[in-house]
Amino acid sequence: MNYLGIGVSPGNVPVYHGNNLKVIDRRVRVTELVLRCVIFGLAILGVILIGTDKQVKVIFSIEKIAKFTDMKALVFLVIANGLAAAYSLVQVLRCILSMIRGTVLFNKPLAWAIFSGDQLMAYLTLTAVAAAAQSAVFAKLGQTELQWMKICNMYGKFCNQVGEGIASSLIVSLSMIVLSGISAFSLFRLYGNSKGKGNAI
Repeated sequence: MNYLGIGVSPGNVPVYHGNNLKVIDRRVRVTELVLRCVIFGLAILGVILIGTDKQVKVIFSIEKIAKFTDMKALVFLVIANGLAAAYSLVQVLRCILSMIRGTVLFNKPLAWAIFSGDQLMAYLTLTAVAAAAQSAVFAKLGQTELQWMKICNMYGKFCNQVGEGIASSLIVSLSMIVLSGISAFSLFRLYGNSKGKGNAI
């Protein structure tokens, strides 16, 4: 007879099954894989939206072209998204390989490398989004004290596409923060398991 995952041996001694740990491991692996795929896709989308954004405006018979390279914050955001996409692709391949082999992590140095990489990418993408968002606010609202014009009044299409790219990048940065928590959980659980084995010896 079995109640709540507790088996009863013939000697009436409770026997606990370890199925719950395997279920948690599988859910962590699947969640990590899905998040990394989402990050890869949205980071590429952000690069395309911002990197291809361009609008031509004729002002007093002079042709003015608005490009993402005109704002250093947008250049930084494109680079950050490109790095996030490349890093996520490598990690997606690593996740698939680990699921095939049946292990979450191969060793402690790799666990630390993944944890550090996730932390670095989370800080990088969040910083890039914050800088781009601040520049976008100035472009939208202007700054009368500094005589900065409301650029978006002239380049509406350009600003709208930049906004879509920033929104995509924001989801990337938030997903990276969640992934940092998952990699930290995996790292500390790995150390907990090794410590438990050491005590058992």
